[in-house]
Amino acid sequence: MAAERDPIIVVPYDPEWPALFARQAAKLRAALGAVALRIDHIGSTSVPGLAAKPIIDVQIAVASFEPLDAFRAPLERLGYVFRAENPERTKRYFREPPGTRRTHIHVRRAGSFSEQFALLFRDYLRAHANEADAYARLKYELAGRYRDDREGYVEAKQPYIYQVIARADAWAQETGWLPGPSDA
Repeated sequence: MAAERDPIIVVPYDPEWPALFARQAAKLRAALGAVALRIDHIGSTSVPGLAAKPIIDVQIAVASFEPLDAFRAPLERLGYVFRAENPERTKRYFREPPGTRRTHIHVRRAGSFSEQFALLFRDYLRAHANEADAYARLKYELAGRYRDDREGYVEAKQPYIYQVIARADAWAQETGWLPGPSDA
């Protein structure tokens, strides 16, 4: 059962991904101004050397989800499509403008668990190449197994992600990790 039409394809790391993020982030920063407390490159494309689905994930931290139009209207003016049917209550979700490169915009409350989870996971993989390599191997394996089943692919990654986040949490406590400055 496919949750979306496109097959799951994991590709080797592309050194162009940070520049793609930076161009999008500059437009987002200009459109959102102070509404966006942080704009960060998250997900696998944000980890140097990590294989990924070639989708740029952007996390925008806001003080509150209300009023929704404080961020929805500027994002829609840029062409992003609000996905109101997103079941994840910890974020508001937008997709790329039609006909453009795949981009996922995750709007989360600043300081929330879900915002911090994404940043900690990213930073831990950036600091631990062996973990990033293991994650890449898993993603290639699962992309082959769940090529046309996005939901199955995501579910199959969850146990590994939670194992990594447990190690990342211990690492954060040992090192005093705090998210660095916003990427944009």
